[in-house]
Amino acid sequence: MALRSGIYIVPTNRWYIERTVWFIAGLVLLAATVLARVVNPLWALVIIATGAASVTVALTGFCVVGNVLRRFGFVPALGDRSRSSAWYFMQTDAWYLERRIYLAVGINISIASVLSIVHSPWWLAFTGFVGVAMVWFAGTGFCIMANGLYWLGAEPRLAPAPDRCEAEQSVPRASSQI
Repeated sequence: MALRSGIYIVPTNRWYIERTVWFIAGLVLLAATVLARVVNPLWALVIIATGAASVTVALTGFCVVGNVLRRFGFVPALGDRSRSSAWYFMQTDAWYLERRIYLAVGINISIASVLSIVHSPWWLAFTGFVGVAMVWFAGTGFCIMANGLYWLGAEPRLAPAPDRCEAEQSVPRASSQI
């Protein structure tokens, strides 16, 4: 992996399965975080379940929510075309950027949730931040963690929008003479 510059933004021109999963997971994280803080700390178990589902998607490609969305007519952007068309599986042939996001998010929110139960409810601030970031990611295509992985050289599968800075550098400029 080679370091790179630029900004990585996923396509937002349509609601494909993975983008919708990020949106739904973000809403679930936000709701469970609020419920764990306001109602009962054991609501953090919903966050742990969301984290476990995210890790499962990263490791196996199988996503329960993705399969429900497929039944509703959503089309995958990262679907595994070598598997049966009846079920949705995300591609697992390589550790590409988007797959790493599923793994990192799942591990981090699970750890923060356990810490919120056994150590301090302040750890819910992290899960709330991740929930907001996931909804933001689904809405705008921009994710802080995705860009960090992108800058470190992780290869994305979803085509990023062209970087304005790189596009401007490739256009020859007319010299100005006074």
